[in-house]
Amino acid sequence: MKTLFSGIKPTGDLHIGNYLGAVRNWVALQKDYSCIYSIVDYHALTTPIEPEELKSNTVRLAADLLSLGIDPKKAILFRQSDVPEHTELAWIFACLTPVPELERMTQYKNFVRDGLATANAGLLTYPVLQTADILLYMAEYVPVGEDQLQHLELGRIIARKFNKRYGAFFPEIRPVLSENVRVMALNDPRKKMSKSLGPKSYISLRDTADVVKQKIQKAVTDSLNTANSLTGGHNLVTLFKQFGPRERTEHFERAYELKKISYSELKRELIRALD
Repeated sequence: MKTLFSGIKPTGDLHIGNYLGAVRNWVALQKDYSCIYSIVDYHALTTPIEPEELKSNTVRLAADLLSLGIDPKKAILFRQSDVPEHTELAWIFACLTPVPELERMTQYKNFVRDGLATANAGLLTYPVLQTADILLYMAEYVPVGEDQLQHLELGRIIARKFNKRYGAFFPEIRPVLSENVRVMALNDPRKKMSKSLGPKSYISLRDTADVVKQKIQKAVTDSLNTANSLTGGHNLVTLFKQFGPRERTEHFERAYELKKISYSELKRELIRALD
């Protein structure tokens, strides 16, 4: 069976964007691949986090993944830092990677531009460790969204350089593209839903019904940037499509296209669908 690798950072509780964009797909992939899933706690260190918080997040994340359908009988689930070979291989790969190659990574430039993290060396070399994570297990397949394709291409380049210098060894990394639901922040639809944007921007899978209701009611419905086609209204319709009944989804999609949508009605039904 084909080997597939993917990782997720323990930076806090899973939110609905994590589930729709990654975890739901992980569960489905267990049917067709030999899946290796990692809680990548080394990657979490690229932004400030207290040791006890990191430890707690890791345990909670493992519990959430298991409860959502990651099956230990079908997939391997482990903590990255328990396998020291990840950083050992990353060092070898780092010595094959020019700094300008890392500086041109869009994700790195966006983090620095938005001030979401200090430009530390770990953030810069993030894709190198990511490549080591994958190739340590000779994994050929990686489930990715469009925002990760650049990192995957760098991984292929690193593998080719290693193979050219030391002899053919590592396989070619291939993306597994599937339906990738891109959920935007509730309070700023210009940005992807993320814990780094604050609790008002996302719905945690551990949020109570009352908290979910408050967040949906306060979610913006108009674009904060008229040049951006991803408005808050579009974001809420996207969310409803994932959890609401089909006929109501079609109703809201039609109303949105005609610019006749009632956002109070949409929010009310979305709250009910998420309950």
